[in-house]
Amino acid sequence: MDNEENSGQKKWYEGISKYQWLVLLIASLGWVFDIFEGQIFVASMRDAMPQLLNVGSADNPEVARWSNFSFASFLLGGAFGGVLFGIMSDRIGRSKTLIFTILFYSVFTALTALASEAWHMVVLRFLVAMGVGGEWAVASAMVAEVMPKRSRAVMSSIFHASSVFGTLLAAAVGYFIIAAKPWGDSTWKLGFLIGILPALLTLWIRWKLHEPERWKKAKETEKEDESQATGRLSEIFNKEYIRGTVLGVALATIGLVTFWGCHIYGKNALMRSAQAKALIIENIDLKPPTKKDEENAESFEKRKSDWKQQRKNALDKHSEAIKKAEMSSMALNTIGGGLGLVLFGSISNRLGRRGAFMLYHLGAFIMALLMFMVLIPNGASTTVLTIALPVFGFLTLGMHAGYAVYFPELYPTRLRGTGTGFCFNMGRVGSAIYLLIVAKLGWQADQASLYMAPVFLLGVWVAYMAPETKGQELPE
Repeated sequence: MDNEENSGQKKWYEGISKYQWLVLLIASLGWVFDIFEGQIFVASMRDAMPQLLNVGSADNPEVARWSNFSFASFLLGGAFGGVLFGIMSDRIGRSKTLIFTILFYSVFTALTALASEAWHMVVLRFLVAMGVGGEWAVASAMVAEVMPKRSRAVMSSIFHASSVFGTLLAAAVGYFIIAAKPWGDSTWKLGFLIGILPALLTLWIRWKLHEPERWKKAKETEKEDESQATGRLSEIFNKEYIRGTVLGVALATIGLVTFWGCHIYGKNALMRSAQAKALIIENIDLKPPTKKDEENAESFEKRKSDWKQQRKNALDKHSEAIKKAEMSSMALNTIGGGLGLVLFGSISNRLGRRGAFMLYHLGAFIMALLMFMVLIPNGASTTVLTIALPVFGFLTLGMHAGYAVYFPELYPTRLRGTGTGFCFNMGRVGSAIYLLIVAKLGWQADQASLYMAPVFLLGVWVAYMAPETKGQELPE
């Protein structure tokens, strides 16, 4: 390393080679499509699940239940694939494994268009997620390994922040294609068919990328010393790594549980506002009828059934406006989230990795309370929600870039893919358990989001207990 870099005179973007920028670009594109493959289900589930279940309404409880099963399956698949492909990347190389992961999620996303029953969706979500979880583990390790120390945190944040383009791409498909229904009720299949396109990226990877020098050196060391073997999962639990592993898993679990428990509900605020407007226009009560004094059960059930049908008819009549509001809400929230992600590296360079995590978690807790106890329940205006959604996204999503910044700094090169993949993707297991609990207990989205908000405070404590890696070289 040169003296100029040691003295801290160079800015993070100065002296970066064309190849280093290329690594960032390819890793980011893989992550963009990675996120698209996950979010296209979010954008289409209210269209796909009613058809697969043969029920008339997206508000049918079975739709929510099977959607939660699909989310849980996706998270478990990501956990399995993240660990498997993370280990593989330490053993056979970053670029080779990157190709496998992208092919995995591309092919199985496209095959989802052939699903004809709800359980097909659940199984295919697991297989898609194996590639999704693996791609992040490999790409984050590769970005960290090819960047100089002064640039690593910012570059890793940019890599993770590229995820917003995947969400925006899914939102665009939902807004312009799924909402327009060129294939009628089966238009959701078109969104999944688009998922085959990322497979083309693997040709570029094969042509342009080579293995990081750090990884090559680790493989040479492995040949000379068996104790320095690459990709041994058990070693991340050794005394020197166990603290980082446990707290890394805890951070990822908190971030992913609150993503599914809080972030997903909050980001759909404009959709619920559009639904309420549709009901008001059609003169339908916003809340279900309550039983009147001395009214018999049969009469009450008849009124309740009539209200459900009237509500469905009203929402169907305004379905295009509601879908566009849903996608607009997703986009606003994602723009704020993108800023939070891309700025994590710079913030962590000032406050330290722990300080940045603490700031984001505390801010997310405050914003979640504002959204779930004040704005949404009191029917805040579209203008207010439009302002609040980017701030909500910044704080509740931005911390996720910290995983790409922080986790690779916890492990030596020979264990980096393994440890990074394990920490991030074991967080998916906690999220899957949470979603299965929600499905079992039948919690409504507004209940679950409020119950999960205090988990952000737990994140403040976990971050405080974590080891600090700011300003340190990557372990060899």
